[in-house]
Amino acid sequence: RTRGRLPATHAAFRQRRASLMIGNTPSFSWMLLTDLYQLTMAYGYWKRKLTQREAVFHLFFRRAPFKGGFTVAAGLESVVHFLENFRFSSSDLTYLSSLKGQEGTPLFEPAFLDYLSSLEFTGDVDAVAEGSVVFPYEPLFRVQGPLIVCQLLETPLLNLVNFPTLIATKAARVCLAARGDPVLEFGMRRAQGVDGALTASRAAYIGGCSSTSNVLAGKLYHIPVRGTHSHSWVMVFDDELEAFQEYAAALPSECIFLVDTYNSLEGVKKAIVVGRSLKEQGHTLKGIRLDSGDLADLSMKSRQLLDEAGFSDALIVASNELDETVIGELKRQGARVDVWGVGTHLVTGDGQSALDGVYKLSAVRDPGGPWKDRIKLSEQMLKVSNPGILQVRRYFTPDANVADVLYDTRGPLSPNMSTQDAIDPLDPTREWVIKKDLPFHDLLQPIFRSGKKVYSLPPLVTIQAHAKQELAHFSIGIKRFLNPHSYFVGMEKSLYRRKVALIKQMRQTKKQI
Repeated sequence: RTRGRLPATHAAFRQRRASLMIGNTPSFSWMLLTDLYQLTMAYGYWKRKLTQREAVFHLFFRRAPFKGGFTVAAGLESVVHFLENFRFSSSDLTYLSSLKGQEGTPLFEPAFLDYLSSLEFTGDVDAVAEGSVVFPYEPLFRVQGPLIVCQLLETPLLNLVNFPTLIATKAARVCLAARGDPVLEFGMRRAQGVDGALTASRAAYIGGCSSTSNVLAGKLYHIPVRGTHSHSWVMVFDDELEAFQEYAAALPSECIFLVDTYNSLEGVKKAIVVGRSLKEQGHTLKGIRLDSGDLADLSMKSRQLLDEAGFSDALIVASNELDETVIGELKRQGARVDVWGVGTHLVTGDGQSALDGVYKLSAVRDPGGPWKDRIKLSEQMLKVSNPGILQVRRYFTPDANVADVLYDTRGPLSPNMSTQDAIDPLDPTREWVIKKDLPFHDLLQPIFRSGKKVYSLPPLVTIQAHAKQELAHFSIGIKRFLNPHSYFVGMEKSLYRRKVALIKQMRQTKKQI
């Protein structure tokens, strides 16, 4: 491996990186994609000779986005690429050596930068597969390894996971509202910058979108690309009919005409005229697009015009500030839309500015010593973290998933026990008895062991299929947009008791101080 460079085997990631870099600097490194305090804490650990201390961190979120009942995990592939190239470049170290503290002296001493120059990722990572449906407080990632390395991963991992998870969830909601109709993601022009556009396109595909208008995302991620034409094409010509005719002459097999530049229904009639001409030439009118007005009424009237003219196979594509709520309402009104083009509200995660993902320390140990639980206290139980080295076990029946249980991998949870109790940590009166023969699987899968990747990244189309399958195995109540049902996520009883005891111990210590 060449320091600071991405290996040639990751061509797509390398191309993506190059597309984001002004000047395409070949020695570009991602290691400074972090907050300064991660580096100052690492420096403090090094100064206090804690380089051999081992730690466990969990990445999770506290609330499902959009006031919904589920979340679709995404971002693992980017995390894998980041960890495979975890190495400070010479330019990174040169920059860090230039930083000054508030008293004007170098922030980091040279010996620490020498230490960073040979630092590599040697830890273990377990994570849920992309496309998995997950819930608040469930670890999406568990990171175990040297304290300094684990600490340095906090900001980049949250950056690489929070946004795509948000957008994959939004896309899943939009696709649920569309009830099986194809959803075209075409929000690039409104996305939050270049990387925002690429990340959103990939995440939207995971969430269920059938295609994207983003050509670079199509190239990098092998997502089908689709598009029609804009109003400017129509406005270039003196007449709307002429505009459609010229488009048909240029692209006879791609004719989905945008009909609302002047008058939507008149535009449909002109599209029909060109459609007849296409049919005589051995081509077909693929459809029309409505981008304004009463989409329910216009789609029904357009469908009638198209059917009466013999174009029952022509698609009606709708766009114009759509989201899951608008699509659901249009469906309720009987809109005759075949394909939904969703842009701004999808790629920006409209309605939720960010996923509230966090990365919390849960256990530490010195070399050869026992693990010591760690917990973050808060006046709000919602913000109290969980101790231990956690795993998530999902129980299911042939028809549906029924409950998730957090347990400590060092604890007593065992499939051989006859019954076990799980407790909702936010409502201890809510318990669930795990029956003996109820099938289950654990969500966190090994990704890295001792710094080596042990997980094969699946193709994006496989991830999308996994997300669809996951959603199909949850009750409709959990997928409801308004007041969704609360899926049971509990803690194995002995883990919950340990957490409570630790809270009491820490609060008592605080009182004594």
